[in-house]
Amino acid sequence: MFDEVADRYDITNDVLSLGQTRRWRRKLVAALAVRPGERVLDLAAGTGSSTEPFHDAGAEAVACDFSLGMLQVGKRRRPDMSFIAGDAMNLPFADDTFDAVTISFGLRNIVDPLAGLREMLRVTRPGGRLAVMEFSDPTNKVFNTVYNEYLMRALPPTARAVSSNPEAYVYLAESIRAWPDQDHLAAEISAAGYAAVKYRNLSGGIVAIHHATKPGDLLAS
Repeated sequence: MFDEVADRYDITNDVLSLGQTRRWRRKLVAALAVRPGERVLDLAAGTGSSTEPFHDAGAEAVACDFSLGMLQVGKRRRPDMSFIAGDAMNLPFADDTFDAVTISFGLRNIVDPLAGLREMLRVTRPGGRLAVMEFSDPTNKVFNTVYNEYLMRALPPTARAVSSNPEAYVYLAESIRAWPDQDHLAAEISAAGYAAVKYRNLSGGIVAIHHATKPGDLLAS
């Protein structure tokens, strides 16, 4: 499914998010506070648009995705970046490899999100950081109702106008509605073994960034 939407994926996301995607990603970059020379793993990276800011900031950033079609589009666009195919539940990296791991709008696409989070923990160095950006529940009840009406009524026809595979965006809407809220996701991240879990709502809770650290001393690793 993601292979089929790869060519127009970034454009479609910008349209469906009413231009908010880029702003949300800037907030994610700020949350991770990546420094030049650090190793960063960006999971469910797609075409690498979420990886670019880390790479351009001087980090050794790796874009990892299950979709070869997405990775191929990304590699054509940014041949200077690292793209690696990988299953989030069985990552092709050694233990304690990365200073920071992030995943944007991809955790809900993993068959077993908890298993994916545990893999992220495994490849994160002790003291390293995790940032998960995912769709969530708007905090205002009236806005929540309007938002869910948009997802199921406006999003599919909008996707038909701009996407090469609009059915994929019907799945997108359904997966967002079925996804747990902010507190439940925070609990799942804790259950995976991360510490100091906290989150920040963006755009009234349409999106939330969950931030956590791997227990241990980064210097000792």
